[in-house]
Order: sequence, then C-alpha cells, then structure tokens
Amino acid sequence: MARYTGPQWKISRRLKFSTLESGKELGKRPYPPGQHGQRRTKLSEYAMQLQEKQKVRFTYGVNERQFKKTFDEANKMEGRHGENFLFLLESRLDNLVFRSGFAKTRRQARQLVNHGHFLVNGKKVDIPSYRVKVGSTVSLKEASQKLGLIQDNLENVVERLEFINFDADKSAFTFTRFPERSEILSDIKENLIVEYYNR
Repeated sequence: MARYTGPQWKISRRLKFSTLESGKELGKRPYPPGQHGQRRTKLSEYAMQLQEKQKVRFTYGVNERQFKKTFDEANKMEGRHGENFLFLLESRLDNLVFRSGFAKTRRQARQLVNHGHFLVNGKKVDIPSYRVKVGSTVSLKEASQKLGLIQDNLENVVERLEFINFDADKSAFTFTRFPERSEILSDIKENLIVEYYNR
C-alpha cells in the first residue's frame, strides 16, 4: 500500500484524531466527513485496533510496509513493544525536522529532507525515513539557512519537546534521547496496535 497523499483534514475527521497534532482539523466539525458522518456507530474490537493503527500511521505519514517493518524491529528491543514502536517512529529524520520547528507539518518536513536541505553529523541525508541515532546532530545546510519558508517556521515555534536540544545560532539540533511516553501522542493506546498485529 502506497503512502497516503490525499487530504489530511479528511483523514483526521474520519479518525476523530488530529494527525497534524494541531487540533485545527477537528475545531469546527469534530465528526467524520460525508452525509452519514454524524451517525453514532459502535466499533467492534477489531475496528478499534485498526483505527488506532491508522491514527499512528497517518500521523507519521508512513506506508503500510514501512509501518509493519518498524513494528517488527521494535519487538527486538528491550522494554514495552508498543512504546518502543512509537520511539522508533519518533526518531525518523522527517519527524525530528518537524519536531524541531524547521517545518510546519511532517509532510513539509519530508519534502525539505527529500530536497537535501539537512545534514546529519555533517553528512547530507535526503531520506525522510532515515533513523537518527541518539546523540546525533541534525543541521540545516548553509546554503539553505536563508530560505524564507524555514525562517518563517522557526519564528512561529512556541515550544519544543525536551529530547530535542535546539541551537538557533547554528540552525541545528541534537537528538539527546528517546522521548518519554508521556511526551508524545498521549491520546494513542499503543497496546491496541500490538493486539492488532498479534491477533
């Protein structure tokens, strides 16, 4: 299954979950799109598991094959499977570029990475799914530092999560540690995703 590139707001309304993490999609109409969107339907256990999986998949903009591969990798790590899975998704380069404030959305971050605007530990990386290791430094290329889009995004940052140490003078950030579970996607029940794949 290919990566979804359609309207993000429609997906958020269908899932009743802000995949952009801004909450704007659900502000005016917090119900699914379409003429039957406001009907109340009781979800089966499988439907709830699938919905939880889709919330996370669309939030990080990952296709089904990548998603399952990351899930399997998380199973080989020590600790809780579901939490490790979210931590691996958080360590993707496009996600960290978004979290640091260089991009307004993960889609925009993906595009900036694809266009080769970022260096990881001094080396150009243009693969959005690249997994950044803890302790690595991600910096904006010198030639890209005057891009109006990026400057506007940085000026509008309200706050950053604590596992990102941002250096405004160098237009760079360090991925200092994996996030704590309480820092990311607090509305997600990752145990349902584990149940979905283990059914």
